[in-house]
Amino acid sequence: MLTDPQDLPATLLPGAIRMSVLTAEDAAALAAAYQRNRSYLAPWEPLRPGPFFTEEGQRSVINAKHALYRDGSEVPWVLAGGDRIVGTVTLAGIVRGPFLSANLGYWIDGEYAGRGLGTAAVKAVVETARAHLGLHRIQAATLLHNAASQQVLNNCGFERIGQAPHYLKIAGYWQDHLLFQRILEPPIKREKES
Repeated sequence: MLTDPQDLPATLLPGAIRMSVLTAEDAAALAAAYQRNRSYLAPWEPLRPGPFFTEEGQRSVINAKHALYRDGSEVPWVLAGGDRIVGTVTLAGIVRGPFLSANLGYWIDGEYAGRGLGTAAVKAVVETARAHLGLHRIQAATLLHNAASQQVLNNCGFERIGQAPHYLKIAGYWQDHLLFQRILEPPIKREKES
């Protein structure tokens, strides 16, 4: 179980973007990133109340995410170029035991979209999930028409495993999603019984 953001090292991504575990000090920069990208992200995210886009609102989100992080059920990262946050990546719903699985979510600042940053960040998270978190599987979901996000997942070795009707409430209504998974270790081959 992880209890301190220092437990996972920061990763340097292309373009001098630093991926590190979200901290309380990120509240103002994260609020600014969400304000900057509010209309860009609107079609891909749940409806957000006004306070979500404030520093205080982000401080509340960060506190909730840190409680989940301390419990070992979520790892939230921010992507930053200097003092400017340009995206986030989260492994949520981490389940231990025989499942060893998590759900992946991410977004990239509209000014950085299409530059390979999402692919680099997801690849780094996949490696962290395998090497540091000991996970077996990561699942991700995209809206049916989110070709860019589907390309990121394809680039990172995820395979499409199905379609879920009315899966998430995005942009104000329940929408169908494509489901993807990435197995982080090969399955154990068992010898045939004679």
